[in-house]
Amino acid sequence: MPTHPDVVRRAKALLGRTITGHGVTVRITEVEAYGGVEDPASHAFTRTPRSEIMYGPAYRLYVYRSYGIHFCANVVTGPTEIGAAVLLRSGEVVDGLDLARLRRNHPARDAQLARGPGNLAQALGITLDDLGTDLLADDTDPPDPHDTRVHLGPEPARRPRIGTGPRVGVSKAADVPWRFWIDGDPTVSAYRRSPRAPAPEHYASGT
Repeated sequence: MPTHPDVVRRAKALLGRTITGHGVTVRITEVEAYGGVEDPASHAFTRTPRSEIMYGPAYRLYVYRSYGIHFCANVVTGPTEIGAAVLLRSGEVVDGLDLARLRRNHPARDAQLARGPGNLAQALGITLDDLGTDLLADDTDPPDPHDTRVHLGPEPARRPRIGTGPRVGVSKAADVPWRFWIDGDPTVSAYRRSPRAPAPEHYASGT
């Protein structure tokens, strides 16, 4: 597997951090790391026009459409020759709750608002128009419903307890334990193995 595990460190560092998009703020509770050209499950394993942004500067937003209907938000981590990135899988809405509920058509429980990558992007209002956004751009204004920027907040003061397991729904490198989540958080999504993946191997969980 990848010889540049820095993407794992950066993926874990995103847990507990906030991301704000279009008037809604989410605390990130679940992520997946993808190792670019060294990872057959990554979009950057083969360089294409869609994955080109993954070879650019770190902390740019990579957005793609999944199954033709949902958008997924990723944080490019670099290095530029590797094309690594982190998929934002789930989170807790901590600001702009009413707007997130409206975008998500009022699910039964607030824990479901940003559970799963498509739901997270929808709650934040992220679309292909946000592709390439610099997520570390300075932002001194408080969030408001008319803010069209997408940006990351500061890293949390205390590192949460992190769970570890295989990535969801990938058919290649399906047992690489590069899915990370805040242990015990109710917003974390359920694991679903791709039916196209080979029989599972043993993996360690928990950190």
